[in-house]
Amino acid sequence: MSTTAPAARDHTTGPALPRSRGELSRTVRQALTRPAGTPLPQRVTAAHADPYGDDLQLALYLCYELHYRSFVGVDPGWEWESGLLRLRAEMEHSFLSALRADSGPPRKAAEALADILVEPVDGDGPSHFLKERGELWQFREYAAQRSLYHLKEADPHAWVIPRLTGRAKAAMVAVEYDEFGAGRPERIHARLFADLMADLGLDTAYGRYVDTAAAEMLTSVNLMSLFGLHRALRGALVGHFAAVETTSSPGSRRLAHGLRRVGAGPAAVHFYAEHVEADAVHEQIVRRDVVGGLLETEPFLDEDIAFGVDATEGTETRLGNHLLTAWRDGRTSLRTPL
Repeated sequence: MSTTAPAARDHTTGPALPRSRGELSRTVRQALTRPAGTPLPQRVTAAHADPYGDDLQLALYLCYELHYRSFVGVDPGWEWESGLLRLRAEMEHSFLSALRADSGPPRKAAEALADILVEPVDGDGPSHFLKERGELWQFREYAAQRSLYHLKEADPHAWVIPRLTGRAKAAMVAVEYDEFGAGRPERIHARLFADLMADLGLDTAYGRYVDTAAAEMLTSVNLMSLFGLHRALRGALVGHFAAVETTSSPGSRRLAHGLRRVGAGPAAVHFYAEHVEADAVHEQIVRRDVVGGLLETEPFLDEDIAFGVDATEGTETRLGNHLLTAWRDGRTSLRTPL
């Protein structure tokens, strides 16, 4: 009997590979068009790349997507190919170092969460703008950008489940159960977002808007993949989850209001209206039982949870600033218009 493993077949159900944005992303993209194990150029390095820039963030996105749905025609062997993993680790080191530096001095989870529990009176983020004066074309851009995140929103959080125990695990599974539709495929939150996109006349295909998305959007998506793929960053992933659930409800209320104002379809309004109540409940469970339970069993992760909260807020602020700068100037926030 032969002991040789069968050759892996090409992946054929994912999106097409996006266009490169520089040397790093071009190197990764070209590698993915070849058989797994094809050597990468030795001269390629992430040492001097902008950790938040288009090139490094797209290159990381390409690497991370191999763990989700991959891309049409890409050899599945690339997912764990050592040469690509070495380059990914170098990019991750640069990205993580920048995130830690920008998140400020270490602090406790309770302090970080307290900072986001009460919204500022003079809030001026994208949801405030869209609620009061956003136009339909800006809502469409917002949905196209956010589709990179929302069409797989709950997936990287699920990676933390086997790394938790007891109360934290039970609570995490309970919230994820809701995110995945509570047993009803038509209620999966990613599906609800696809319905929102359809109401806005957008293509609902997974990964469809990667080429048009800004680096700031890629950064926000890559953050949760970075935290989710590394067991050592489980505290940061829980912090990310807590930050998302804590801030979601009021922002969703504003977005639902704005979508009604511009006359968007019922599915578009429903996605955010659904999150107003659901995430208000989730926020309580996550703070009390997921964060609280994790700190009971692994108290040394306290500062890691806070880092996850702060890094999430930082990347969302960068994205918000990018969107608002473009929209206030009357121009598209996308690399190419819809």
